[in-house]
Amino acid sequence: MLTDWERQATWMLDADRVGVVSPHREGVGVRLAVRTRLFGVPAFTEPMEVTTWDPPHRLEMRHGRMVGGTGVWVLTEDPAGARFRWSEDVRLRVPFIGEIAAIAYRPLMRALMARAQRALRDHVIAIGPVR
Repeated sequence: MLTDWERQATWMLDADRVGVVSPHREGVGVRLAVRTRLFGVPAFTEPMEVTTWDPPHRLEMRHGRMVGGTGVWVLTEDPAGARFRWSEDVRLRVPFIGEIAAIAYRPLMRALMARAQRALRDHVIAIGPVR
């Protein structure tokens, strides 16, 4: 469900569109083109690549062009069902200005991440269990 790549934009609020650009859709090396929004406006397409694939426990992605860093999704068992942790260690690759922009954008990014996790939760509940 998390790797239903094209549907990620329904819950990943800073993504306008996600498309698979590699010949395969699963495993290390899957490449994505993610049309990213800044301040709600589609701004650029970011290439991303899966670097760790351990379903259903862990997925790591490397950001590409404008944004550097990694995104990590970890799914663990919990007495109530499952716990999903999503972390991003990112930086803009524009010297000096990128750092200033990142500092200014950080509060908005925190809010977007929190909203995206709630949207993902609602999405999972709406589609029901996968068997």
